[in-house]
Amino acid sequence: MVLNQALSKIIHRDPFRMDCLRALSALNLPQGYLGAGFVRNAIWDDLHNKARPTPLNDIDVVYFSDEITVPQSKVSVENTIESLSQPGVQAGVLSEAKAQEKAFEHELARFVPNANWQVKNQARMHLAHGHAPYKSCSEAISYWIERETCVAVRLLANDDVDILAPFGLEANFAGTISINPKYPRPDVFEQRVVSKNWPKVWPLLKVVL
Repeated sequence: MVLNQALSKIIHRDPFRMDCLRALSALNLPQGYLGAGFVRNAIWDDLHNKARPTPLNDIDVVYFSDEITVPQSKVSVENTIESLSQPGVQAGVLSEAKAQEKAFEHELARFVPNANWQVKNQARMHLAHGHAPYKSCSEAISYWIERETCVAVRLLANDDVDILAPFGLEANFAGTISINPKYPRPDVFEQRVVSKNWPKVWPLLKVVL
């Protein structure tokens, strides 16, 4: 609870992040959250007493809907994609799902145009990893590469911050970068640490292999 309150204060102090959260609230997406670097980096900035927030490369939006809108009907993402045997038809349904995500990105850009919005329906993301269908955003983000990345937030009606953190926030506030113990991918983890230059941007971070 203490760490949740600390994170809430960090988010509320950042006007840009609050604008992004209010934009997301306006869309009313099912299980809609802003996650990954949006939260992780804010905590790291706070641990480093940065005077200004580190610029975000993108804003990761997650939501969970087991229905996608396709011409003439709504269909189940799980049943449709996994039951279709023709690659061309599969690709068409996935294309519709991605088109819906792009439409949400355009809507969000109307509220906050200076953000690189990246929207993903987590009901389809299990396909990228060969997993069984996810049941919620919380389950979906629990497979992200780093433990500290597996966190997301949204605004409630009273402006309180609702936090999704399948592994808790202890590692985030400990200033570590660590492999996801649930779905370890060491090669991808090490590549991301180097390519994203995290130890240089936040030199107090400790890489835990």
